[in-house]
Amino acid sequence: MSATETLRNDHRQMRRLEKVVIRCYTRLYDGKDVPFGDMERMVRIMSEFLDSIHYSREEDAYFACVGSYGTLREEIRAFMIEHELSRRIAANISRHLQRWKQGEDAREPVARFLKAYAVYLNDHMTKEDEFFNIAEQQVLSPEEEKMMYEEFRAVNAVVTKIDELMVILEDLEKAGWMED
Repeated sequence: MSATETLRNDHRQMRRLEKVVIRCYTRLYDGKDVPFGDMERMVRIMSEFLDSIHYSREEDAYFACVGSYGTLREEIRAFMIEHELSRRIAANISRHLQRWKQGEDAREPVARFLKAYAVYLNDHMTKEDEFFNIAEQQVLSPEEEKMMYEEFRAVNAVVTKIDELMVILEDLEKAGWMED
């Protein structure tokens, strides 16, 4: 496996989250309920998987390596800005969800920011997948791919955390509100 394939695999997991988020905001807009705990678990995946793990892999290793060749710098800059947008959307979901849990009517802003997050995920991953294709084919050597992959795998705590978060995602996918 390579670093690029690891990031593509992360995107496959993120597409799963995207489907859960879409189902959630659709239900909320339809006036149906989704357990607060499940929405909090979505936010946890957003912050612990996307932000702390996936974005860290990209920002700290992958983008740095690709950018060191002086190519694709504008794309990397745009992705970094988009990552910050993702963090802000997730923070807004969390903030409004807490307001809602405390009794305020915050259904609409939670649904709105969940929808914004789903739109963001689709757009961002589509662009990054194309970026990965270019980086893999034109920039990175097989040795660099392997070195970054080994770096990604070296942190056992990250591997354990990913496994834990994917169990949470699987539970969300199986939740009763996802089916009806």
